[in-house]
Amino acid sequence: MNLILIAVISLGAIALVSAAILYAASKKFAVYEDPRIAQVSEVLPQANCGGCGYPGCSGFADACVKAGSLDGKFCPVGGQPVMTQIASILGLDAGEAEPMVAVVRCNGTCANRPRTNVYDGAKSCAIAASLYGGETGCSFGCLGCGDCVAACQFDAIHMNPETGLPEVDEAKCTACGACVKACPKAIIEIRPQGKKSRRVYVSCVNKDKGAVARKACTVSCIGCGKCVKTCPFEAITLENNLAYIDPNKCKSCRKCVEVCPQGTIIELNFPPRKPKAEEAPTVKAPKVETSEAKPVAEA
Repeated sequence: MNLILIAVISLGAIALVSAAILYAASKKFAVYEDPRIAQVSEVLPQANCGGCGYPGCSGFADACVKAGSLDGKFCPVGGQPVMTQIASILGLDAGEAEPMVAVVRCNGTCANRPRTNVYDGAKSCAIAASLYGGETGCSFGCLGCGDCVAACQFDAIHMNPETGLPEVDEAKCTACGACVKACPKAIIEIRPQGKKSRRVYVSCVNKDKGAVARKACTVSCIGCGKCVKTCPFEAITLENNLAYIDPNKCKSCRKCVEVCPQGTIIELNFPPRKPKAEEAPTVKAPKVETSEAKPVAEA
């Protein structure tokens, strides 16, 4: 009986000592977490898409609290209303962020870019891109397998069966960038949505020389540089036979659209252009000959 009692007392003492050690260690090595991080995290949509540039919503909440400023921080899923709530919790200024949207920079439809072969492998753009250039003569364009569609958590992008290209639903797109990461051809870009959703951009990523690019796709950029010379705002650059419009410099004058011989530059959501008034031919007035008075000879 004494042995049992001693064993119980010994185990109890060991448990008490261990508990005391663990308590002391928890206090000494405790990591303080600002309670505002949990408050901010509750406001966020918990999509964990990574579109904010941080690893999930918890990482974004931690960054907002620790930074002491919301400059350069934006939740693409929650948008401005969520950022306003976060600013209220932290007592900071939310600021205004320009709405962004995903843009598909490829216009190589089935009509514009005829097939030269048939892919009979796994239905994945990533796999197809690692094997060969694609079913057409353009090795830069969309592969059409829909990896971007599978990556989108918001049902904002779908493949058009007639064109074979992905199409973005602006009303659902949160500009999280998941489709950009999923596309092995880098044809999807996150660009400013623009006033009234109006945008001007080069719908091509083909870097081949003009003759080669035009043979592969009837609406490819041929690197002629006419758009660069026409733009009054220096918003267009030409590099590796491919034109690119800087959305931060573009004023949507659309002069580049008119001069592009390939129809590669897209003007989206603009009203129809007014037809140019035909100038009436000018009729020249008949030339009237005037006779100069001859001096009268003196008698």
